[in-house]
Amino acid sequence: MKQKIIRITTVPISLEKLLSGQLQFMSSFYKVIAVSAQKENLERLGKKQEIEVFPLEMTRKITPFKDVFAVIKLYFFLKKTRPFIVHSHTPKAGIVGMLAAKLAGVPHRLHTVAGLPLLEVTGIKRRVLDAVEKFTYGCATMVYPNSFGLKKIILDNNYCDSKKLKVLANGSSNGIDTAYFNPELYTEEQNLRLENELGIQTDDFVFIFVGRLVKDKGINEMVSAFELLQKENSSLKLLLVGDYENDLDPLNPKTVESINTNSSILAVGFKNDVRPYLAIANVLVFPSYREGFPNVVMQAGAMGLPSIVSDINGCNEIIIEQENGLIIPVKDEMAIFLAMKKMVTNSSLTSKMKDNSRQMIVSRYEQKVVWEAILSEYRTFESLKE
Repeated sequence: MKQKIIRITTVPISLEKLLSGQLQFMSSFYKVIAVSAQKENLERLGKKQEIEVFPLEMTRKITPFKDVFAVIKLYFFLKKTRPFIVHSHTPKAGIVGMLAAKLAGVPHRLHTVAGLPLLEVTGIKRRVLDAVEKFTYGCATMVYPNSFGLKKIILDNNYCDSKKLKVLANGSSNGIDTAYFNPELYTEEQNLRLENELGIQTDDFVFIFVGRLVKDKGINEMVSAFELLQKENSSLKLLLVGDYENDLDPLNPKTVESINTNSSILAVGFKNDVRPYLAIANVLVFPSYREGFPNVVMQAGAMGLPSIVSDINGCNEIIIEQENGLIIPVKDEMAIFLAMKKMVTNSSLTSKMKDNSRQMIVSRYEQKVVWEAILSEYRTFESLKE
């Protein structure tokens, strides 16, 4: 009989997108049960990936009373199912999952850190979040930062002992399916059809951003930099693929106005499949303030795009300066402007980085390599006494 593993995230889209294909792969070796909020979406995911699910209401906001109820509900579920491992992702799922698992006596409590939202918070809220982070890691038996830079941040902030920390493979929570993210899957005819739908001209240079349209992703600075560059070159487009999050991290009103009124800024909303949009772009711009190990930078690279990224953990591990992209300071509008300008005007450098991009992802972050590293980690626990 297969041993049980619980994988838990705050919302199902994290299981579906950030861990795409991984749960199904693991179900060949273990009985995998996915735990998350949003019952209907979770059940849909369970049917699609042929795994069991357990709905657990959680929010990404600070909601102490709801969180206590979630811990109690999960505790009883874990006592009933008696899993071998509970493996959590995302901050809220981490604190709820690790605490409930510890109380329930689950022997192996694993938490993956794929970013630290608290790094952009100050004052009392920061102190509270610091305490929660330390408590989460304290409840876990192992903590897996998904980048080496993130591991350093955790150690610098004294969140937990170095013996608990481990980066698997070369980083990333899930790696990248380079057969799926492959520009050769898209014909010139398909690309031209989408360009025509969006109003992109043949000679336009297309910058693309993929992700949540929020302040922490550097959208305010990126939009301002793009409009500044537009004054020098009218044959530019900025393609934004993602939704706003006005309740958690809203953009400046000026930025929203620019997005709504500038005909060269094309906001297409959230897309389940971002590949067609990457296929028609020239360069990814990803000036985020903080990340764990950003999937979109790997996805863009696998699709043959060089990237402009901020000098933060994860991003500065995937991108090597002037080899497959440019690295710029965080929260620096002028640096984004200059990097975008260099991509447009220095065609030989841009072409060289484009040629390097896909192979640099394939050689370091192929998905099966990451999956096998996680599976190998799980198997090391099988020989340990509970």
